[in-house]
Amino acid sequence: MERLKSVERPDRAAKLEEIGLSFHAWDDYWNEGVAYKFTAAQVDVIEAATYELNRMCLKAVEHVVEHQRYDELGIPAEFHDAIAQSARMGDFSLYGRFDLAYDGVNPPKMLEFNADTPTSLLESAVAQWYWLKDLHPESDQFNSIHEKLVDQWKLLDKEIKKVYFASISKNEEDWVCVHYLMETAVQAGLDVEHIYLEDIGYDTVINAFVDLKGAEIPCLFKLYPWEWMMREEFAKHIPTTRTIFIEPLWKSILSNKGILPILWELFPGHENLLPAYRDPEYLVRYAKKPLFSREGANISLIEYGTEIASDEGPYGAEGHIYQQLVDLKSYDGCYPIIGSWIVGNQPAGMCIREDVLKITTNMSNFIPHYFE
Repeated sequence: MERLKSVERPDRAAKLEEIGLSFHAWDDYWNEGVAYKFTAAQVDVIEAATYELNRMCLKAVEHVVEHQRYDELGIPAEFHDAIAQSARMGDFSLYGRFDLAYDGVNPPKMLEFNADTPTSLLESAVAQWYWLKDLHPESDQFNSIHEKLVDQWKLLDKEIKKVYFASISKNEEDWVCVHYLMETAVQAGLDVEHIYLEDIGYDTVINAFVDLKGAEIPCLFKLYPWEWMMREEFAKHIPTTRTIFIEPLWKSILSNKGILPILWELFPGHENLLPAYRDPEYLVRYAKKPLFSREGANISLIEYGTEIASDEGPYGAEGHIYQQLVDLKSYDGCYPIIGSWIVGNQPAGMCIREDVLKITTNMSNFIPHYFE
């Protein structure tokens, strides 16, 4: 694994905007002045770790449901039964992204699982693929994300002909991600429609969510976290509605940082896990993570009682977990994190985000990769 200088395409802005990556220039988010180079063996290691982590996560869902450990995840009681039913029915899941610490030598370590609303998808599936074909056509890339997304949509219940895709208004990044996913669904033969989350209503007669015209929403892909959904005014309808959600309710278990101590409890010493607990007494160097934190918000890094890094945000009242710090390798003063995609239950590709800080945030740079 190497970080190398790379030639920037003179027409990169036009090419990125042509595929829909409208926010590529925000804080120099897309950075193709450098690239990460891997060996085929290193990619195999990441792929194998992703498969194994997904296997363990599915076992952890079974454990949480069987032993009703929802309170440790801060999940309201009125959703416990619905989550259990969703898990036991194996409700359709589209995708997720494991964030991994990896230095090319030691086993990848799971930092968290973005199991509910992962973004950076268009960048991973399409933008870096075109970059590869333009600049490194003789090389390869760990990237079958697009093809696997299309194939996964084809496994959706055949009775579902139309999927609504919801995002909140005035959020360009979410808009880009949702519209890319709509394209993959269309390629799988589905009818699609975008709707802002604020425009969704509920019809108590048919027991389903509806659009502005009052038409039933049979299936809803929502780029909106379950922990937020559960606190909305319409949340009371979720446990009994006939509307199908993607991602499903059972994914609320895995998108929660509270799953990290449970994974360590179930698979102690596993080479792809970091020790994690609900109390910091067992650790001297650790990351303090709110259960619902996303994009690095409110995470603090502690070494021997001293906070060495932190990020602000709205989380923390729901409780925290404590995960052993991993020594991230620095490349030219930057700390890369591997985002390893899972589609269905299959590893599908990866992306790299890096920052000069040890906490990866929403606008940490996206760096393309290739392997030989």
